Amino acid sequence: MKCRTPRPGLLAILLSLALSPAYAGDSPADAHARGAIIYERCAACHALQTDRTGPRHCGLIGRRAGSVPGFAYSPAMRQSRLIWSEANLDHFIKAPMAFMPGTAMGYDGVKNDAERHDLLAFLRQEGTSDKCRNLQVERP
Repeated sequence: MKCRTPRPGLLAILLSLALSPAYAGDSPADAHARGAIIYERCAACHALQTDRTGPRHCGLIGRRAGSVPGFAYSPAMRQSRLIWSEANLDHFIKAPMAFMPGTAMGYDGVKNDAERHDLLAFLRQEGTSDKCRNLQVERP
């Protein structure tokens, strides 16, 4: 019986995934810390506790898109009926305008998978923290 070795390209891809911080089994605290740094890019338009050019992010995961009272959403966002699951957020953050045509979020997106993983870890933890508890929007 002939033993086959993996193709060099495939082996390199598998090793890079295994050694990537997002896949290496690092602690949630590590992902959160990296996500906080990535969130600084978002701070030009968003904040956790207050609305800015974009809506606040407290309670984002599990919230209906376009539901923060008093925030002027695009018609596409208001009418989407989308719930911000982590999977939906991952797709939206990667390419906002492709995921939701008509969105007012004119950001090109976070293309790097590991960065989005870390950003979602940050939003998950911070979005339900004590500082956000009284600011969360009612769930659908």
